[in-house]
Amino acid sequence: VKGLTGNVFLSLVSGSRSSKTFKPKKNIPEGSHQYELLKHAEATLGSGNLRQAVMLPEGEDLNEWIAVNTVDFFNQINMLYGTITEFCTEASCPVMSAGPRYEYHWADGTNIKKPIKCSAPKYIDYLMTWVQDQLDDETLFPSKIGVPFPKNFMSVAKTILKRLFRVYAHIYHQHFDSVMRLQEEAHLNTSFKHFIFFVQEFNLIDRRELAPLQELIEKLGSKDR
Repeated sequence: VKGLTGNVFLSLVSGSRSSKTFKPKKNIPEGSHQYELLKHAEATLGSGNLRQAVMLPEGEDLNEWIAVNTVDFFNQINMLYGTITEFCTEASCPVMSAGPRYEYHWADGTNIKKPIKCSAPKYIDYLMTWVQDQLDDETLFPSKIGVPFPKNFMSVAKTILKRLFRVYAHIYHQHFDSVMRLQEEAHLNTSFKHFIFFVQEFNLIDRRELAPLQELIEKLGSKDR
């Protein structure tokens, strides 16, 4: 994922079939404590030990650590999906699925209360727009030092991560051949492994939700024991 720079991302977006699916990169303000945490995360990721990289740094606030990483995963998934968006169309993916056994219907609880069946590109557009709205809400994701996280922060973060997982699941099940043709599988696998180790470390996604990629998750985990 590190190799996908903003410029590459923008060139992928320009002229694409449905540029509204792409969300602007969510930047953590430079000079903030969260920015320092992000730099720490990047440095430990560089060591190659992902189990160690996801651990809460000593003396840090758990909510802040989860917030910083959630923003980072949003940006990573945004870019990864951006590489295959031309292959994910209303025609190729009329439903949002992760293989034949798992289909997702969209509801956000406010604008769309009753789950609706929609194509994968439409679902992912709804999902990424919803996540971006949560990340931009200063009452949920405060960026200023001293502003406390709300009491419901952890449940919001869990919902965001649960939904972001579905984009990984869709890419792996429906578009992995395209990922391989683009030689992006190393980016995808590293990003997903980091994501899984993170949600496992803090028990953020229910095991049942991870079922569509259970075999892959076990394979990734077994390599690190």
